[in-house]
Amino acid sequence: MTDALLLTFIFLVAGVVSVPIAARLGLGSVLGYLLAGILISPLLSWFHVDIVSLQHFAELGVVLMLFLVGLELHPKKLWSMKARLFGLGGGQVAFCAVFIMVVAMLLDQPWQTSLAIGLVLALSSTAIVIQSLTEKGLMKSDGGQSSFVVLLAQDILVIPMLALIPLLALPELQQLTNAGEAETASHGAALLEGLTSWQIPLVIIAAIATIIIGGSYLVTPIFRFIAVAQLRELFTATALMFVVGTTLLMSLVGLSPALGTFLAGVVLANSPYRHELESDIAPFKGLLLGLFFMTVGAGINFGLLSDKWLLILSLTFSLILLKASVLWLLGWAFNIRGSNRWLFALGLAQAGEFGFVLLSFTVSNGVITDAIADILLLVVAISMLLTPLLFILYDKIIAPHYAADQSDKPFDEMPDDNNILIAGSGRVGTTLDNLLRLAGFHSTVIDFSTKRLEALEKFGVKNYFGDATRPDLLEAAGIEEASVFIIAIDNPEQVTQLVKHVNHHYPHIHIIARAFDNNHVYDLWSYGCRDIIRETYDSSLRMGRSAFEALGMRRDSAEQMIDVFVQHDRVSMVEVADAHKIGVPFHENQAFIKRLRAYLEEKNPQLQAAMEKIKTEDKQDSL
Repeated sequence: MTDALLLTFIFLVAGVVSVPIAARLGLGSVLGYLLAGILISPLLSWFHVDIVSLQHFAELGVVLMLFLVGLELHPKKLWSMKARLFGLGGGQVAFCAVFIMVVAMLLDQPWQTSLAIGLVLALSSTAIVIQSLTEKGLMKSDGGQSSFVVLLAQDILVIPMLALIPLLALPELQQLTNAGEAETASHGAALLEGLTSWQIPLVIIAAIATIIIGGSYLVTPIFRFIAVAQLRELFTATALMFVVGTTLLMSLVGLSPALGTFLAGVVLANSPYRHELESDIAPFKGLLLGLFFMTVGAGINFGLLSDKWLLILSLTFSLILLKASVLWLLGWAFNIRGSNRWLFALGLAQAGEFGFVLLSFTVSNGVITDAIADILLLVVAISMLLTPLLFILYDKIIAPHYAADQSDKPFDEMPDDNNILIAGSGRVGTTLDNLLRLAGFHSTVIDFSTKRLEALEKFGVKNYFGDATRPDLLEAAGIEEASVFIIAIDNPEQVTQLVKHVNHHYPHIHIIARAFDNNHVYDLWSYGCRDIIRETYDSSLRMGRSAFEALGMRRDSAEQMIDVFVQHDRVSMVEVADAHKIGVPFHENQAFIKRLRAYLEEKNPQLQAAMEKIKTEDKQDSL
């Protein structure tokens, strides 16, 4: 018990210390976890911790992540991705595997071993890539969506890989791995043991059907039954039960657990309990993913690395260069444009966590020797360790300057009379554009998502391709002559930086900015924006008015109540705005807390009195 507590404490301390430091340095949480694992690896060796077993447990974090991704993806949307799923995803695995196989054969490896190496290294890290894309707000970009499609295709293709690898066994190696084969058999597809070749597909189909049918017809009744107890911990336990059960079933039939839980998530995407599942599982996903990344860092064999550092580093950088090149060319072929192509190429250039599993599988089946597998394990781990640095390279160097690349698509030519600029063509930007055009005002909408723009053009809406967060694009769009600049993009940090830049360089422009919460409002106010719209504020007021009416008040009285509150809220925000400190949350800013509490103690009685007066008048008028 003491050893387990000590080990848990070591991992928690390492994560709590390393990740905030890495985040403050702009390195991202993934690199923080990886470095934390490296730092504690001597302690883990001292305590004789089995890193491999711990990593297998931590892989549940990857499984939970794919389940949550599936919850956000409706079946119709998944079906619409089929062309890229097989073309882009399948092409990436095929081309990378073939090129790596050729390189391995040039290094005097048998073709069977070379093919196995190619298949192992063709895979990318689902955990690191999705975590990094989500953390940086890039998941919805063209590059992020394309990366997700490829990762999903890789998970699907793991199934035929597991079937193919035993057929590549070398006779001289197979004789040395009988014990390993027995161990693999007991570890893996237990439900398939002793079955004939025609029975195995039936069992696999039955397992998948169980997930689909169970998710469609059993989850809602079970959660409805659990809801009777009104205990949140039972919801959490039930959510974990579904995910762990799906993972177990997939493991028993030899399929990818991540793929199985992703499928379960897609099935449950239309469930009324989808948000409950998401909120219950998200904390466990974060903790287990952090543990997984730390085990990757701790699992690096520094002894072997010091002996063969030149070979291992050469292989690692060659792998990243080769995969990035293949991905970049595929991005070009599939019309992934601009910086999104670089994001796609660099983000998937590493080897993946499933490489650890496949390498063990290839050794136990007599396809790859232990010596080669040990080197490849280091290549996989180091390439994963370097991935956050590739994202930093994209963020800091490539994204700000990608327009200089002659292969990038030039931005659309902007009209001359664009006195209203709208950044973003999502739900907010498109609605604003329609409203302004119907009123006879001309507006120019700029968005970096080519898919979104092409979809809008089918409905006769003309928008313009470009990254509105870039100063040179704003100049090309004619911001110097614009009178109104509306920021409707869905990334709080980008909104803040845009407000800061435009207000500093073009102070004559009236900026209307979309804010995400009160803290974001104060950030924008500090940078000079005075027309700030909280995205859920008006809908909340309308719901409040409906609540007053449902309580028996007349509509005009309910409107008066809302007006009183709005006036109070506007004044209160301005009164305490100068106490706000950018980057400091409300609850940590003592000066802000003191100022707001003093203001509310003074003004709340007046607000309550005004509300009571309206309620009294409403009752009198109703009599």
